[in-house]
Amino acid sequence: MSESALMTSPASGVRKPFYRTLYFHVFVAIIIGVLLGHFAPSLAVKMKPLGDAFIKLIKMVIGPIIFCTVVTGIAGMGDMKKVGRVGGKALLYFEIVSTLSLVIGLVAGHIFHPGSGFNLNPVSIDTKALAGYTSAAQHQNTVEFLMHIIPDTITGAFASGNVLQILLVSVLFGAALAATGERGRPLIAMIDYFAHTFFGIVHIIMKVAAIGAFGSIAFTIGTYGIGAVVPLLKLIGAFYATLLVFVIVVLGAIARVLGFSILRFMSYIREEILIVLGTSSSEAALPQMLEKLERLGCSKSVVGLVIPAGYSFNLDGTNIYLTMAVLFIAQAFNIELSLTQQLTLVGVAMLTSKGASGVAGAAFVMLTSTLLVFPLIPVSGMVLILGIHRFMGTGLAIANTIGNGVATLVVSAWEHELDRTRLNDRMARQRADLPRA
Repeated sequence: MSESALMTSPASGVRKPFYRTLYFHVFVAIIIGVLLGHFAPSLAVKMKPLGDAFIKLIKMVIGPIIFCTVVTGIAGMGDMKKVGRVGGKALLYFEIVSTLSLVIGLVAGHIFHPGSGFNLNPVSIDTKALAGYTSAAQHQNTVEFLMHIIPDTITGAFASGNVLQILLVSVLFGAALAATGERGRPLIAMIDYFAHTFFGIVHIIMKVAAIGAFGSIAFTIGTYGIGAVVPLLKLIGAFYATLLVFVIVVLGAIARVLGFSILRFMSYIREEILIVLGTSSSEAALPQMLEKLERLGCSKSVVGLVIPAGYSFNLDGTNIYLTMAVLFIAQAFNIELSLTQQLTLVGVAMLTSKGASGVAGAAFVMLTSTLLVFPLIPVSGMVLILGIHRFMGTGLAIANTIGNGVATLVVSAWEHELDRTRLNDRMARQRADLPRA
């Protein structure tokens, strides 16, 4: 067997056949799920609980893992100025790249013109299916978003599973623990033991990742069918082409400046990418990303702060989706937007993209929020996208996952806390799988 057909286990360093690796199992499960959804849709839709159960299992441990990782990282720093510095650098990077992704989505909408030829009339569209999303979006303004970051109780943050609330509690707890000095060392050690235990739980859960991916993709294809994609194939194709350009060109350039290949980084996190592909949820890969980025050479404190915050503030794929979708709807209604209106759209989308964290169907709610704030384009046009949102949501979730990984490496390097030797060693192992980018 060739070396490219083998994979090294990170934990043991022992190579095992490709057919025993997680990414291969998930890939096969996705193919089977697509075939089942196409040829036996009535049976495929019944597979939904498999995907839902896997995502619930992952969400069950996200809160404790974020808490343990952030607390031990901050308490280990012992310097709150450093915590503020890392957070500030992360937010600065997030805003720069987020703005760039919004503009790229807008430019792609003009290049591909995916909405041309629909010639829609707002009066003729049935908007009943949008009621739930519109209701959720109306409550997602900036003030509500900021207030929602503060949980009613500490335990309530973990009960709701809201990542930003958990992050706030973790930062406060870590800061208070760091202030105790030597007296807090035993508690830091205990929390670190808890972290290793919860990562052990994640490793157990990941053994059924293929089943979860199979259930989710089978349900999606069985429910919407390939036929739902065909009329809007131009939009889907343009969207995925734009995501690919963004990842390879923009994130690839950032990666090259840091001294590694974006393709090799994607190879390194291929299991997480396939899990997101199968489940359409970037949260399904969060625990594994925390562990893998630390193993790649990033410091625990940077990983613990950047990854959870990125799930609300660094949504590159979602930003591209927002501006492309809005422009698509405008084109479908034959609405011409001036340059000033398009720049306003970017500004509005920059705010609304932060306002639906923790909301079911977050990207669609963000799109609704954008259109409600930007009333020139009828909200009713979202009916066109409703049937294909899950197909587009998969792509944006993958881009978000890759983007947050690159962001963590950037901030780690910026803080001079990136182990270059370990990074180069891990990236070198991907040469057998992918060509140099």
